[in-house]
Amino acid sequence: MRFIGLILLLLSVKSFGIDATLEIIKNTNKIPYIVVERLDSENTDFGTKVLKMLAADLKVSGHFQVYDGGVNKNSEVAYKDYADKKIDLLAQIKVSKSANNLTGTISLYDINTSKRIYVKDYTENDVKRFPFIAHRMCIDINSYIQAPSIQWMQRLVVLSQYTSSGNSEILIADYTLTYQKVVVKGGLNIFPKWADSKQESIYYTKYLDVPTILKHNLTTGHIEQLVGSEGIAIVSDVSKNGENLILSLSPTALSDLYLYNTKSKNLRKLTNYSGIDVDGKFVNNEKEIIFVSDRLGYPNIFMMRVDGGGTEQVVLHGRNNSAVTSNGKYAVYTSRETNNEFGANTFNLYLISLAPGSNYIRRLTASGKNQMPKYSNDGGTIMYLKYYKAQSALGIIRIDYNTNYFFPLTKMKIQAFDW
Repeated sequence: MRFIGLILLLLSVKSFGIDATLEIIKNTNKIPYIVVERLDSENTDFGTKVLKMLAADLKVSGHFQVYDGGVNKNSEVAYKDYADKKIDLLAQIKVSKSANNLTGTISLYDINTSKRIYVKDYTENDVKRFPFIAHRMCIDINSYIQAPSIQWMQRLVVLSQYTSSGNSEILIADYTLTYQKVVVKGGLNIFPKWADSKQESIYYTKYLDVPTILKHNLTTGHIEQLVGSEGIAIVSDVSKNGENLILSLSPTALSDLYLYNTKSKNLRKLTNYSGIDVDGKFVNNEKEIIFVSDRLGYPNIFMMRVDGGGTEQVVLHGRNNSAVTSNGKYAVYTSRETNNEFGANTFNLYLISLAPGSNYIRRLTASGKNQMPKYSNDGGTIMYLKYYKAQSALGIIRIDYNTNYFFPLTKMKIQAFDW
C-alpha cells in the first residue's frame, strides 16, 4: 500500500552546508522524545494509517525524537514507566469511522509533569483524507512545545501528471501524495499553479486552439480564460495578494516574461530578449523578479526590477541552471553537475542568498537528478522531485535542520506541481 511505502522515508540524510542549531523553547535545549500509540479498541485499519502518518509527520518536522509505540491495551497511563525511558511526551490516538466520515481523537500527555495536556477531535468527511487528521494532530503537538510553525503540512499540493499520449490530468494532494483527488481531466492540462493563498482556485495551461491559461475555481467549478500564446503560456508566479501574475509567453518564436494584472487585465512585457526568458518569480518584496534565461548561451539565473531594467546574473556556479524557486530573500536553483552526452546527468539543488553583495551558497542535494524545487509558503521547506537510478521520489528538505525526506513515487509521471 502507498502509505506503507511512504512511511519508510527512504532516506534521511544530512545536507551540505552550515549546521543549524535547533532550539525548542520549552525550558529545555533538547529535542523532546515522543511516543505515539494507538488505543486498541478503535478502528484498526484507519487507526494504524493515522498512527504511521503522525509518526512520520513528527519526524519530518525536525522537532521531535519519535518512537512508534504501536497498540496500547492499557487504559491508564503509567507515567513512571515512560519517565524511566526518558520519554517527554505521549500521544495516544483512536480513530472512528461513520459512513464516509472519519474522526481521530488524540490525547496528549506531558510525562515530565504527569499531566494530560489536552484531548482533541479531528474530523474529515472523506475517509481518503485521513492524512490530514495526522497532519493537524502533528501541527497541534508542535504548537504545544512552541516549536517553529509547521502549518505547511496541511497545505495542498496541486500537480499535473501524464496519463497517456497527449493527455494529462490535474490533481490535488497532501504533501506526502498519499491523499490524491483529480480535479481536471480530459486533454492536455499542464503547469498548475495556486491562484490564491486560501488554495480555492488554480491556474493551469490547456491546449485549445493555442496553449491557453485558464483559472479554475475548485469550489464552484467556474472556469475563466485568461491569455493564450502560440508557443507557451504559463503562470510562473502569483503575487501575495493574488492580483499580479508573472507569465511566460511566446507569441513569437521565443518566450519572454510578462506582468498580468488580474483586475485590469493589463498585460505588460517585462523582458525583451531575442532568446528564452522563463520561470519568473517575485523577490525582494515583489519589487524584483528572478528568472531563467539562456542569454549566456546556456540556462542561467538572472534578476531584474519589475519596473524594467537592472538585469544582472545571479548564479555564477554551473552551466545549466534550468529551474528556480524563491521565498523572496533566498533562492534555490537546479544545477547540472555532469556533462554526460549519452547517459544520465546529475542535477543538484543549491541555495543562495539574494542580499546585495552576498556570496552565500549551499548545496542541498548530493546525488541523482533533482528537479522542480518549490518553496513552502512559509519559506522554510523545499519540495522537489528526485530521480536516482530506476527510482523516483518526492523530496522534502527541511532547510534549517539539514535533513531530507523522500516519499516514493509509483506509477506517477509528474509534469509540474505547486505547493
